[in-house]
Amino acid sequence: DLSDRFFIQLQQSHSDIFNGALARFTANIANDIGHQIQITYGQPSDELTLIKVTLKKSSQTKSQQEAYQILTTAAGYSLSASSETGLFRGLATLAQIIKGGPARPYITIEDQPDIAERGIMLDISRCKVPSLLTLKRLIDQFAALKYNQLQLYTEHTFAFLNHETVWSQASPYNAADILEIKSYCNERYIDLVPNLNCFGHFERWLKHPQYKSFAECPDGFVHPLTKTKIDIGSTLKPNKKSLGLINELHGEMLPLFDSDYFNIGGDEPWELGEGWSKDRCKTLGTTAVYVDFIKQIQKLVEKRSRTMMFWSDIVLKEPSSLKQLSKELIALNWGYEASHPFKKESEAVASQKIPFYVCPGTSSWNSLTGRIDNARRNLKSAARNGIKYGAQGYLVTDWGDHGHHQYLPFSYPGFALGACESWNHRGSSQIDLNHVVNQMFMEGQNPRGAALLIKIGQTLELAPSPIRNATIFNHLLFSPLKSE
Repeated sequence: DLSDRFFIQLQQSHSDIFNGALARFTANIANDIGHQIQITYGQPSDELTLIKVTLKKSSQTKSQQEAYQILTTAAGYSLSASSETGLFRGLATLAQIIKGGPARPYITIEDQPDIAERGIMLDISRCKVPSLLTLKRLIDQFAALKYNQLQLYTEHTFAFLNHETVWSQASPYNAADILEIKSYCNERYIDLVPNLNCFGHFERWLKHPQYKSFAECPDGFVHPLTKTKIDIGSTLKPNKKSLGLINELHGEMLPLFDSDYFNIGGDEPWELGEGWSKDRCKTLGTTAVYVDFIKQIQKLVEKRSRTMMFWSDIVLKEPSSLKQLSKELIALNWGYEASHPFKKESEAVASQKIPFYVCPGTSSWNSLTGRIDNARRNLKSAARNGIKYGAQGYLVTDWGDHGHHQYLPFSYPGFALGACESWNHRGSSQIDLNHVVNQMFMEGQNPRGAALLIKIGQTLELAPSPIRNATIFNHLLFSPLKSE
């Protein structure tokens, strides 16, 4: 019975960040218990103690630093960990337990994550840039789900000083916004990793006349997947001029972040070898030219004391090219279908001793309704193979392809499933997804709404089709627009 317990007893002094987290925790649980909770370094009697917090000797690995133990004792709950991060994860669990009301079961918990780095990547470059209010709410939810990394996928939605033409109509974040977001993340033990695509997906820059000279194909190209003519370029020339632009952008953006990592993108340079670099690609091979430019970008990143992350889709097409890569980077192995070959690709990267993440998705984009079954299997496969082959991280991607038409709640199930799979893969099959979505994203107040959201996300299973990375509903809605 927690109703007569009033104190959280601390054994050691703590950082301002942890003290702030503890203050938020006590405020949040007050309604569940029915009265205010006090923090003390004194010695309250056992029957008045709610939680006794103990910081043990520090551990070495990142997963061990996030480990924690909770025991039920005569003095309420005993929470211990070898780092403040571990204590913070334990508080997240205690918040879930206490939310059930003042009468709680006796428990013993020994817990730590299966994968050390567990992140969310939000697409802020396809028409939707979250307000700071929305983003902060999401960060709180991600912290409750024990994610420890956040990336904001950026192409043109940062207000670079000398490039207003590119972002003026895009509701970009500015430097002050990033500092505010970073501080909010740090207070919740989340690493805000800078993310800026630096090779492909540059069409939002190259469409403007003053940037056309940076394009591999300034007058456009035929898209290799759709076979349609695209009127503007999307890929930078792999040359010194492009490196100069990239270096300038890095210099303005990176000092705002304190993460050790930087995601430079590099995926889907669709027209590489079709324009400026055509002769060189014919001589050396397109993948070799790609790898050479990635290496040059890596040098820029390392000059700023960061570890480069990049999407590994191009090098995985020719696995022999993995041997040309540095071991001082992180390959991001992405794939969004249930059948994606995470096993084959993870094995290939791991065999070269290259650090890597597995990067599944929420399956919400291009769907309107979500794709719950695909998301569940995609997220599970990524976790299973990431754990088996030693992935350093697990990054759940939430894209906004073709205009970001899905509403945010259709991504909630993917966020929840990804958190469960990356923290406790074996146990994740036992969760009640409706309950998790309701508790984590609807404050436990809307079980019917959560159930309806999941049902809508399962509608696709009633109308199966061979369409990949989308739903038939999305295609039907937009087909008249495409035909005009």
